[in-house]
Amino acid sequence: MEAFLVSTGVVALGEMGDKTQLLAFLLAARFKRPLPIVLGVLTATLVNHTAAGALGAWIARALGPDILRWVISLGFLAMAGWMLIPDKVDEESAGEGMGRFGVFGTTVITFFLAEMGDKTQIATVALAARYDTLVPVVAGTTLGMMLADVPAVFLGDRIAKKVNMRLVHGISALIFAVLGVLTLLNVGKLF
Repeated sequence: MEAFLVSTGVVALGEMGDKTQLLAFLLAARFKRPLPIVLGVLTATLVNHTAAGALGAWIARALGPDILRWVISLGFLAMAGWMLIPDKVDEESAGEGMGRFGVFGTTVITFFLAEMGDKTQIATVALAARYDTLVPVVAGTTLGMMLADVPAVFLGDRIAKKVNMRLVHGISALIFAVLGVLTLLNVGKLF
């Protein structure tokens, strides 16, 4: 349960102001069809985070506990720093391929590609390696993405104007830093 809850919280906070959340805003503004956008986000996230989680689980088995602890710890600390750098998304690429793939297909493709090497994908790799439980981590990171992106699709700019992104990014950075330190200190349980 800890892996699921931590994964959900870390990704929900980490996704605030992230390029994929900005992409959700853009797709919603451009296409004005929330259901296929939400389903596209869910599909892309499940595929992307399952692959990232599988990679994390493989890394956990391949490196051994001592090296893994250092790699994950340094990864979480790097994520803490990265969270403080705001993301941007190219508005012109958000709607590319619309004629060929429709709203759902465009959302799946753009979200999947936007998640490649993104903070939340790397966090999924690290969380899966840290907890060595694929299903709860992928379910948690996917739920975290949906908690951040679904309101972006439905409420768009109204939410963005009321949320202090610097504060959210600061809290996210703090959580990643705490996870990094706890992992380095080899603390097994957070709660």
